[in-house]
Amino acid sequence: MLGLFDPAEPLAARMRPRDLDECLGQAHLLGPGHALGEAIRRGDVGSTILWGPPGSGKTSVARLMAHYSDRHFEAFSAVTEGVPRIREIIKVAAERRRLGSGTILFCDEIHRFNKAQQDAFLPHVESGVITLIGATTENPSFEINGALLSRCRVYVLRPLTAEDITAVLRRALADEDRGLGRLSLTLDPAAEALLTEQSDGDARRALTVLEAAAQHAGEGGTVTRDLVVDVLARRVPRYDKAGEEHYNLISALHKAVRGSDPQGTLYWLARMIDAGEDPLYIARRLVRMASEDIGLADPQALAVATAAKDAFHFLGQPEGELALAQAAVYLATAPKSNRIYAGWEAALEAARGTPAAPVPLHIRNAPTKLMKELGYGEGYRYAHDSPTGFVAQRYLPDQVGDAAFYEPGEFGYEKRIAERLEWWAREAGQRGTGAGGEDGGA
Repeated sequence: MLGLFDPAEPLAARMRPRDLDECLGQAHLLGPGHALGEAIRRGDVGSTILWGPPGSGKTSVARLMAHYSDRHFEAFSAVTEGVPRIREIIKVAAERRRLGSGTILFCDEIHRFNKAQQDAFLPHVESGVITLIGATTENPSFEINGALLSRCRVYVLRPLTAEDITAVLRRALADEDRGLGRLSLTLDPAAEALLTEQSDGDARRALTVLEAAAQHAGEGGTVTRDLVVDVLARRVPRYDKAGEEHYNLISALHKAVRGSDPQGTLYWLARMIDAGEDPLYIARRLVRMASEDIGLADPQALAVATAAKDAFHFLGQPEGELALAQAAVYLATAPKSNRIYAGWEAALEAARGTPAAPVPLHIRNAPTKLMKELGYGEGYRYAHDSPTGFVAQRYLPDQVGDAAFYEPGEFGYEKRIAERLEWWAREAGQRGTGAGGEDGGA
């Protein structure tokens, strides 16, 4: 069991689990038969990255790893401390190791260190001077130095469930030694339900709000729903404009648009705006969606998306947000086609495969007499000289042949484009196809 608590600590710190049996919400890692839990019980833990949302128990698990392995626990924050402090810790840890004792260096928010700073841990992890336990709310694949990541095991912690949060609150209310038990408080069911909902799976947040509400209620008092509402700060969305959640949410928005779901589209748009994402970033992505997922199935989609960007730029927030919502719903409900996207990718591949293919002579520019004498532009036929505005002639180099990069779909405006292309193909077939000349490739 862990040592005595400091009564001056916040409730959330005092109520940290004292052993694995008190840990809630991470049975997939800590339960019997699971690798991390068994390693902790044996006291045989190596360098580890704990990845999970706020309040899921990363610090508690790290402390238990030190306790069960009988190693010194040294806490370090990448937010407030730097490499010089690491050197001090390593120096003491080396002396401790010489005397036969190990050290767990717990680096909270390790993702706040840049990749070069993270290198400071490497030689000491390899030599065994420290066992590094890094805690992060960000995807380690993006935020942790590859060399360091390869020397650590990564465990993913989950947000606590509503049942877990309820258990945490009730335990804190009942515990007379570490919690609020001596105050004999009553927690209304409605207040408990609100606290559970508003905590977003974050035990620390739930206990912090409960502690503040308890101070208002006083000994023998009742924590009501209204009191919780009064104390509870606005929930801060879990979002990092440069991290994984940024990419997760924009991916969800893009896929909702592509999937023609206006409800999901509005929800994910609202989540990003409310979390503080740059609206012009969203506007740029909407413009991209208009070309990638709609294209010529609805040529107005690009105009609408671009207009929304301009409208937001003109109006600012919050008025301009409605223009983005309008554009997003328009895109979600528009007919879909990725034929422009596919055609562009195919054309790029062909261009990269034939970078030196010469331009056919009949469609070359011929501004000088010499160039005309060399055959530049010879045989080219001006399309507007035809009553139909169309003459059949080759516009691709010989190396590319008769490749068809763009093939229209069957929906929206592309259906009309397909009909037009079919008519031109029939015209070309009736007249024969060439490179130019009198028959002009007509």
